[in-house]
Amino acid sequence: KVAVDLVDEGMIDEKEAVCRVEPKQLDALLHPTFDAEALKKAQAVGKGLAASPGAACGKVVFTAEDAKEWHARGEKVVLVRLETSPEDIEGMQVSEGILTVRGGMTSHAAVVARGMGTCCVSGCGDIVVDYENKKFSLAGKDYHEGDWISLDGSTGSIYGEAIPTVPADPGSGYFGRLMGWADKYRQLMVYTNADTPRDAKQGRAFGAQGIGLCRTEHMFFEETRIKAMREMIVADNTEDRKKALAKIMPYQQGDFEGLYEAMEGCPVVIRFLDPPLHEFLPTKEEDIAEIAEEMNITVERLHEVIASLHEFNPMMGHRGCRLAVSYPEIAEMQTTAVINAAINVQKKHPDWKMVPEIMIPLVGEVKELKYVKDVVTATADKIIKDAGIDMKYEVGTMIEIPRAALTADEIATEAEFFSFGTNDLTQMTFGFSRDDAGKFLSYYYEKKIYESDPFAHLDQKGVGKLVKMAAELGRKTRPSIHLGICGEHGGDPTSVEFCHKVGLNYVSCSPYRVPIARLAAAQAAIKNPR
Repeated sequence: KVAVDLVDEGMIDEKEAVCRVEPKQLDALLHPTFDAEALKKAQAVGKGLAASPGAACGKVVFTAEDAKEWHARGEKVVLVRLETSPEDIEGMQVSEGILTVRGGMTSHAAVVARGMGTCCVSGCGDIVVDYENKKFSLAGKDYHEGDWISLDGSTGSIYGEAIPTVPADPGSGYFGRLMGWADKYRQLMVYTNADTPRDAKQGRAFGAQGIGLCRTEHMFFEETRIKAMREMIVADNTEDRKKALAKIMPYQQGDFEGLYEAMEGCPVVIRFLDPPLHEFLPTKEEDIAEIAEEMNITVERLHEVIASLHEFNPMMGHRGCRLAVSYPEIAEMQTTAVINAAINVQKKHPDWKMVPEIMIPLVGEVKELKYVKDVVTATADKIIKDAGIDMKYEVGTMIEIPRAALTADEIATEAEFFSFGTNDLTQMTFGFSRDDAGKFLSYYYEKKIYESDPFAHLDQKGVGKLVKMAAELGRKTRPSIHLGICGEHGGDPTSVEFCHKVGLNYVSCSPYRVPIARLAAAQAAIKNPR
């Protein structure tokens, strides 16, 4: 309001107004906050990482199922987990806040919570969780299922009581006017990371110009689909895998249609299946027995499959494009869903120019990309020809393995776009896991070895050098290549400024960070016009 008033009074110009507002300040406008008076009287009982901003107050629950059940009867809940995984997604969606013992700023809980605009405090190693007795201990006190706690995702503070919250208020036209000026001066496009039409609409409402990352695995965890996914994993031959995938295909297609509709013809980049397959299988004995019965196989057989999928380091294991190389039928199914969805939406909206963008994850070798791309193009070209329409599509890759950045000139012979997955690129470059690093990074900050969390602010000296090199090498081979970033750094102001300087076309971030990225991109362009 002050910035806009100063412009109206002729004291400063629009550029000056845009530069005077700190992008991080927008967080307070976009998320709930605690009632200021009540907060003064409250005493924090613990602290974790401020993983997703906002304030949350609710009753403690320990499983995604309980979160859904309690929410359905009108209770406000906070989900407390050792760490979250994609199968917790439905419980996370209905929680006021999420609290985890393990995990850093780019852990599953942190990334998904930011996407939903849900408060999250992660990596509070002082908590001892006892799932069996449905309680956790912190600072010498036990908190049982149903006890009230409050979380401050902007500071990482945990309170052992109920503190009233105040809803978000982007408010009057001042916010809109300032953001309008930001859009006038920025040169970077700003996309959003979104896996559901709800996230996509939220990102669009905050000014996103496209989707830079849709993580398709989050679509597989609904009850109607997970069974077919498990059938696919248990299958020991191609024919049975294809049968199971055929059951998932209509759901995937429907999801993609929803995303395309929400984005109203703007670009949508869809990443193919990325996590290792073991993440889709149950871990508890009673769940294993129940699922074996549902799938009409023995418990022993299901145990064999789970054991065969065990990996010592799943982050570097059988995931990403390696799944499509092993089982090309997965890439065929996903391509079919993407292209059919685009054709259907194009028919409904002839004025939209649909150009599906398919992103192959975890590529480190050009031949690997070529193999998967050939599967994609053979499938897509046949569908487009049979439909009798003229539709262009693009196949690109996520640069998240250092070798891909080092050989980007070769990779660009096959990739039509690069999207830098800086979450994985950071952990691969530093050689530490984003979920475990929280245990020791605090010592590094204390001893001034690292100034800041490399998962929160892009490490410009090391990881940034790889991004810059890959961008230059990629452009040498393919001058028209689109370059973007879709790691969580896409919503961090200093990282956005770096992306502007190295000449990327867009940044993509969680929906609630879109206004922050828009403002940061404008400030970068005003300071260093291209």
